[in-house]
Amino acid sequence: MKFYKKMALIGASVLAVASLSACSNNNSSSKSSSKIPTKISKKTTINFWYSLTGTSQSALKKLTKDFEKKNPNITIKLQSQGGNYSDLQAKLVSGLQSPKDLPTITQAYPGWLYNAAKNKMLVNLTPYVNNKEIGWGSYKDSGIKKALWDGANINGVQYGVPFNKSVEVLFYNKTLLDKYGVKVPSNMSQLASASAEIYRKSHHKVRGMGFDALNNYYMMQMKETYGKDFNKNLNFAAKDSVKAINYYADGVKAGYFMQAGTQKYMSTPFNNGQVAMFIGSTANEAYLKQGLKKGYTYGVAARPSSMNVQQGTDIYMFKKASAMQKAAAFKYLKFLTSKSSQLYWAKQTGYMPVNTAALNDTAYQEAKDSKIPAILAKTSKNLYFLPVTKNSITAYDQVNVNMQNILAKASKKQSWTNDIKTGKDKLDAAWKQ
Repeated sequence: MKFYKKMALIGASVLAVASLSACSNNNSSSKSSSKIPTKISKKTTINFWYSLTGTSQSALKKLTKDFEKKNPNITIKLQSQGGNYSDLQAKLVSGLQSPKDLPTITQAYPGWLYNAAKNKMLVNLTPYVNNKEIGWGSYKDSGIKKALWDGANINGVQYGVPFNKSVEVLFYNKTLLDKYGVKVPSNMSQLASASAEIYRKSHHKVRGMGFDALNNYYMMQMKETYGKDFNKNLNFAAKDSVKAINYYADGVKAGYFMQAGTQKYMSTPFNNGQVAMFIGSTANEAYLKQGLKKGYTYGVAARPSSMNVQQGTDIYMFKKASAMQKAAAFKYLKFLTSKSSQLYWAKQTGYMPVNTAALNDTAYQEAKDSKIPAILAKTSKNLYFLPVTKNSITAYDQVNVNMQNILAKASKKQSWTNDIKTGKDKLDAAWKQ
């Protein structure tokens, strides 16, 4: 459940997703949906590569068994590729060199499959979506938000189906905010002022807040505040970029903002009461339930911004599969994203339901064992994602390194001007690799 955080910080996994302008709902295809088998008339086996552990793995196995009971001609072979996304990514990189070894479908970030799409190794799923027997008849009828479909889109083609998704939220220590008389912030300006107030009133014992994924922070700040997408034209040393960097760095220098640093994840200092708030993946809630210091109560609020970042993987299909396998696999994907499946999946794993009906379900939103469902619909209305372009993954990772270097200087009250200039050169080089 904490995959995203780990991968974002060590660079092994990336939120590599499709362009905001991509319109997956309008994809065209030269293949007619009428050629798709509408009935699985013979025994068909689907190989599914994935990387999930714990409750997520158990939930996937349970849903798969339920699907097989309803579809006796279809066998889904779940093939774990390790507990980390980096293991799955490495296996896919190897498999792409020897296509015969690839599975029918795989869990993946689209950026991992950029070259596979370029080399026409993936299945365009639009005809399957539009097929009323195997799919829904249209993207609109799928019940999946367009932004999530677009997040599984590569170069204008719908290659993936959204699966295990999450967004960022604001976790706050209700006990500390009440103690210092600070309201939960609802925008970035309030976030800074509230953090400074907490730091001051605690006599510098409690920092206000921090961001878990530094590259997410930078990307979202540039998009929301300055309207600039993350691409090769972005100038890390430009005026607007410097403002975005300084918002965080100035706060770290002054003491009211915090970076995880050697503690790796903001949930650690949060649980210990060292920081009063942090912005991170919804997956963090499980760690707060387990580790929050006795006497503290946590709360969850929408990310204090007009936009949010979607993260997590999708499921993609390879062309090497037979027509019957492709149809069977899509029936399985449709089942996994149904309202009932997504309600079970979300409750068991903490991931956000990709099915809108499940997301808006009263029973889900009023869940007593989690504070996240009640605010998810609000904070996921306007989603943004990293465009899948050449070297976007490398560039995204470089931003994380740049921000780490800058904030390290800020924490020592040293100038980070040269780090911004150096960061620009390294980011530019990352785009050109």
